[in-house]
Amino acid sequence: MLKFVTVDRDMPIKRDADDRKSDFHEIYAEYADTKAKEQAARCSQCGVPYCQTHCPLHNNIPDWLRLTATGRLQEAYELSQATNTFPEICGRICPQDRLCEGNCVIEQSGHGTVTIGSVEKYITDTAWEEGWVQAISPAVEREESVGIIGSGPGGLAAADRLRRAGLKVTVYERSDRAGGLMTYGIPGFKLEKEIVMRRVKQLEDGGVEFILNCEVGEDISFDAIRGKHDAVLIATGVYKSRDLAGPGSGAEGIVRAIDYLTASNKVSFGDTVEEYESGELNAAGKNVVVIGGGDTAMDCVRTAVRQGATSVKCLYRRDRANMPGSQRETQNAEEEGVEFVWLAAPKGFAGDPVSGVMVQKMRLGAPDASGRQSPEVIEGADYVEEADLVIKALGFSPEDLPQLWGTEGLEVTRWGTVMADFTTHATSLDGVYACGDIQRGASLVVWAIRDGREAADAMLEYIDQSTAIAAQ
Repeated sequence: MLKFVTVDRDMPIKRDADDRKSDFHEIYAEYADTKAKEQAARCSQCGVPYCQTHCPLHNNIPDWLRLTATGRLQEAYELSQATNTFPEICGRICPQDRLCEGNCVIEQSGHGTVTIGSVEKYITDTAWEEGWVQAISPAVEREESVGIIGSGPGGLAAADRLRRAGLKVTVYERSDRAGGLMTYGIPGFKLEKEIVMRRVKQLEDGGVEFILNCEVGEDISFDAIRGKHDAVLIATGVYKSRDLAGPGSGAEGIVRAIDYLTASNKVSFGDTVEEYESGELNAAGKNVVVIGGGDTAMDCVRTAVRQGATSVKCLYRRDRANMPGSQRETQNAEEEGVEFVWLAAPKGFAGDPVSGVMVQKMRLGAPDASGRQSPEVIEGADYVEEADLVIKALGFSPEDLPQLWGTEGLEVTRWGTVMADFTTHATSLDGVYACGDIQRGASLVVWAIRDGREAADAMLEYIDQSTAIAAQ
């Protein structure tokens, strides 16, 4: 260990931009065993591991780095899996630059952070190849059952934990495949779909039942789900896209990011998507403008490049230093030919079908309530950005679940998220819990996994108490 003074930080090989932008495969190669050991050995094994502290799951990172460096890879996997239900997914899509790696002690001392995410990915990919990942096999089967609404990272993490405890688990999913945004929201160049599907299959093989194409409130009522199960978890995520007002905002050719990314991912599965075939959700040969600065915007611009767009521009109303998306993803997008237009906000749209975005130039003024500098309009600096396809990537809001499901007593916050305790995840309804984005608002996959695991533990305790009371 402690090789950071003699061994430099070295990421896995990244495919050349001209090569990778022609397909949807992941852009980073896998570590070789020797390289993974070498990079893991750079860990300083510091007394206060800030990497672990800043990981939402509090993964025991120093210990599984040490085990990897000393060749004890199966033990490293078991330690990683103990706190993280899907380490190979987090290793691929977590913004490590803002979490574990961004707070690495040796990074702060100028030696370059340990490549935690890449080692995490390597450990679990190796575990799958070696057969160390097994189907769930509870020590004791129980009669109680739980219903989980939504099969995103929070729902799947809870399903895994509850099934391991021996409960009967049924997952209700409105899409035709499980996985939520991991399946249809995140492009394959960040997370190849086979990675998600094999986890879904592991859960199925372990006894988790998935009911797909099931819209709660239409195909089955929420009350029916509550009546069928001993406890229920709401893990629907947030899918309502934030919209833009302004002249021409309803023009043809202005689309939502979720629709655009879902269509692209369905095509990657081999599905026939009418809106893609017609060109409505296909960037091929078009001048594309994406509005937004988060990770969803990065997914959209990089997808448009791979679909063969003539040009791809990203408009963001703040500067690069203040954008919410991953700096690593921004760099990848720039390498692939995306042009970022900083300090620019849409004022309206020209043409129908759309032919351009009316842009207001901005400057940063005083900080807002969150501490970020608020953008201010520069008068007289408007111009039109040419566009044949405009993608709105402005974030997501929760749907009105009480109204959609016809449910009384399910309390929501003023933002529309389900009101639930942030420790137990219990809602205002007895035996009903909530986790992930539908509770905390649009956030990271790793936070949803943490919420799902916590909610599962609280549900298990609730069921145990209810069973004990019934037995008296």
